[in-house]
Amino acid sequence: MAIYLTQDSKVLVQGMTGGEGMKHTRRMLAAGTDVVGGVNPRKAGRTVDFDDRAVPVFGSVAEGMAETGADVSVVFVPPAFVKTAVTEAADAGIGLAVVITEGIPVHDTVAFTTYARREGTRVIGPNCPGLITPGQSNAGIIPADITKQGRIGLVSKSGTLTYQLMFELRDIGFSTCVGIGGDPVIGTTHIDCLAAFQEDPDTDIVVLIGEIGGDAEERAAAYIRDHVTKPVVGYIAGFTAPEGRTMGHAGAIVSGSSGTAAAKKQALEAAGVRVGNTPTETARLVLARLDEQR
Repeated sequence: MAIYLTQDSKVLVQGMTGGEGMKHTRRMLAAGTDVVGGVNPRKAGRTVDFDDRAVPVFGSVAEGMAETGADVSVVFVPPAFVKTAVTEAADAGIGLAVVITEGIPVHDTVAFTTYARREGTRVIGPNCPGLITPGQSNAGIIPADITKQGRIGLVSKSGTLTYQLMFELRDIGFSTCVGIGGDPVIGTTHIDCLAAFQEDPDTDIVVLIGEIGGDAEERAAAYIRDHVTKPVVGYIAGFTAPEGRTMGHAGAIVSGSSGTAAAKKQALEAAGVRVGNTPTETARLVLARLDEQR
């Protein structure tokens, strides 16, 4: 079991024939992902050779789904075209659209996430590393060789901190790691992933990584308090960030006392979440919590 992505997932790559699409499609295939096609209307009918596998290019998501049974799309298109790409995927009935692209105008993100949700398509991202179920499938840009399959669930706003916690806890392993992205508007939230991990029988403990700005972590804390029975360990990036300055992600900005790391940590701890002050300390808290369960 896993959340959102399994060994049975069939993946299309919108923008596969571009530089980033080519590079990361090759990496996804090497990780065992069943990449069944790319999408580029101008190159439909061609195939692209990736080492020992030839991947067909389709003219549309609908065509690719009809030919291959694809249920996941990974989006590697420029910011100006993401709204159209996700709308096309949602119109085709894709179950999951993983939007890696950064720099998308917020009004575009609001439009395509709202539309996709109405059509029954889950969006992960934008401006995210994607998600990985180790040993089964990798949809996005997360390195596949830094951890193994295990029973920790991970949901994170930060790509690099996703990788660090995966590496720190590599001897234990993960069920699924989801990088939800750090933009002000995203398609899948901490709460969505917490609910999925709560229902996943192969996830024993959840790591939640947040950062300064907004109130997503406070809302996650309230959800954990009321709905999550599995142990949760957290980390909030940005304790030393100066007030009023955007740090890294577009959503990571603090105004006054709103959205500070200290406030988020306090809310999570009040909900029973153990929160580390550094990624390494967070990993140690996870190990300690697992020891208590044995």
